[in-house]
Amino acid sequence: MSGLLWQKEGVEVDPRIMRFLAGDDVLLDRELFAHDVQASKAHVEGLARIGLLDQASCDDLLRELDLLAQDFAAGRFVLDERFEDGHSAIEARLTERLGDTGRKVHTGRSRNDQVLVASRLWLKAQLAELIAHCTAAARVCLDRAGGESLPMPGYTHLQRAVVSSTAMWFAGFAEAFIDDARRAQDTLALIDANPLGTAAGYGVNLPLDRDFTTQRLGFARLQISPIYAQLSRGKFELAGLDALASALLDLRRLAWDLSLFTTSEYGFVQLPAAYTTGSSIMPNKRNPDVVELMRASYAAVAAARCEVEQLLSLPSGYQRDLQFSKGSMIHGFGRGLAALALLPDLLRALEWNAPKLAAAIEPAMYATDVAIEQAVSGVPFREAYRRAAETAASAGDGRSPEASLAARVSPGGAADLRLDELEARWAALAGSA
Repeated sequence: MSGLLWQKEGVEVDPRIMRFLAGDDVLLDRELFAHDVQASKAHVEGLARIGLLDQASCDDLLRELDLLAQDFAAGRFVLDERFEDGHSAIEARLTERLGDTGRKVHTGRSRNDQVLVASRLWLKAQLAELIAHCTAAARVCLDRAGGESLPMPGYTHLQRAVVSSTAMWFAGFAEAFIDDARRAQDTLALIDANPLGTAAGYGVNLPLDRDFTTQRLGFARLQISPIYAQLSRGKFELAGLDALASALLDLRRLAWDLSLFTTSEYGFVQLPAAYTTGSSIMPNKRNPDVVELMRASYAAVAAARCEVEQLLSLPSGYQRDLQFSKGSMIHGFGRGLAALALLPDLLRALEWNAPKLAAAIEPAMYATDVAIEQAVSGVPFREAYRRAAETAASAGDGRSPEASLAARVSPGGAADLRLDELEARWAALAGSA
């Protein structure tokens, strides 16, 4: 490991302790490194604005930071065990290339606000990706809800209940993912605050131009209090994971539906071949592994959220415990976004089995229609309910699924899906992205 930023003369460093302290940081920082370089550029420009760097030194540092970003992206510069973390790697590279000029880059900055701003920029990017995936999934659902509509059973308690339709199924998930995208947008607005310049949590005796770095880094506002900047670490990560979990909960329920619908017992849906795999021993099998791992992905997000929350049993100010939140956040978003990224194409390509859907509709599933029709004619609903229950086996006589759906005129029902309203919500969502 290269020279430590905090090394004190005469203090021996135990390699075992260093391995424990560093943990996986240098590997995890590969996710954050480009953002760390970006923030370092803004900090360098800010130092020049207040006269702590002359223009030549500023230009040299910016040039080397750009080269470092390019080398990292191309694999020519690798974060590995030579470095304690990404922050020390940046300073080591600049010092190697520029000598004393490189050693000036950390003026007025702590690793505390350095990791805060890098992880904040990273989290903003993850939430933008979450919004894009939810918006894309909602788009496919809206398109399919507005296209073909096939009668299918609607279930409660996993038992056949009433006549539903594929359009209603798609419309339900369209609205869910619209709401998930909106929640992610709200969360992005919450965390869109610049912590750079708060140093170790108490400010510094320099007139840092924090308004400039806020604008330069594309933040919506300045995170004013240095103490709150530290208090927000973990809190903002939890908010991001909560937004991700909301979308993953809907994905989990959708995946459960497809897991059931693709079984031989249901046979409602045919998945694209690319979304299934074969068995290692049973030649006859095609397994819905992608759907099952989509269903499982919420667990990674829930685990990440739990770990971050447990780390926050802390007093104010920076505590080293928070280092462990980095891995949780990266792992949770990695699993969750990877699952959501596959969803739109799956929804676009899945095929309904119309004969199987129609065969699963039983006469008793019209009993609710019978009860409500009698209530409309003046029979007290409880009496109409009793009569319909007694004749449930023949409730389908003279009826069809299409007629049942056409009569479902309550807002959101099959005859009034209000897709125009959902389209307007989607358009507003897409327009504000």
